[in-house]
Amino acid sequence: MRVPHTLVVFHAHPDDEALLTAGTMARAVAAGHRVVAVFATDGAAGLASTGYGALGPVRREEARAAATALGTHRVEFLGYADSGMAGEPSGLDRPFAAADPAEAAERLAAVLRAERADVLTSYDPAGGYGHPDHLQVHRVGALAAALAGTPLLLEATVDRTALRRALRLVSWLPGLPAGFDPGLVDRAYTPRDELTHSVDVRAFTGVKRAAMAAHASQASADRGTRTLQVLLRLPAPVFDLVTGREWYRDPGRARPRRLLDDVFAGLYG
Repeated sequence: MRVPHTLVVFHAHPDDEALLTAGTMARAVAAGHRVVAVFATDGAAGLASTGYGALGPVRREEARAAATALGTHRVEFLGYADSGMAGEPSGLDRPFAAADPAEAAERLAAVLRAERADVLTSYDPAGGYGHPDHLQVHRVGALAAALAGTPLLLEATVDRTALRRALRLVSWLPGLPAGFDPGLVDRAYTPRDELTHSVDVRAFTGVKRAAMAAHASQASADRGTRTLQVLLRLPAPVFDLVTGREWYRDPGRARPRRLLDDVFAGLYG
């Protein structure tokens, strides 16, 4: 019999967890495991409608609302500032991307030790789509897992091939934001032949959608196209098709012949 474990998901900003790991989190909770979400920043530099005013406190509350929808047991913030996009720095004090990785890793390691974490998720080496804070999550996550002796580190990512197909599918749907370009991900995330996990979360797309909806500020931008805007406008059957799997890369494991469907599988050999 497999015993309950503790999964810690480490993300750069509130809403990243809804997009990348929400189904995995909900599935783990449903199986009786403990799930903890840790955010490096409060996402204060994110794009949102000007009607939201100061964004940091809003996004903290959105993170907690999403956690409630998913059944997450604990939410923590490491206390760094959102760095802003590459080429558009936030100008905030103590941006995460400029932090000493060792210092940030010790903050995260303290949570891992307190929780006796079995699995930590971070991001792939590309930082998904290359955001400076996402690149730092990759560096800090690896250091923290080593410091805390966490048994398994997985890099949350997206199957680049599947993402291309999904975006080309939804690009034909009416009501998508102007300027939506499915070609933007051609160099983002992880090639299929580098993945180790493809986690089936189709039974949890309802709560995954609720978690995304909790991040309302991130579907409200006055300019640009937001991923949440696109996903939340999808009809339920298309949403389920597009979001029914989540992907990971285990940097310590050779690619298996068949991708693993359980983030805890590496604990069993």
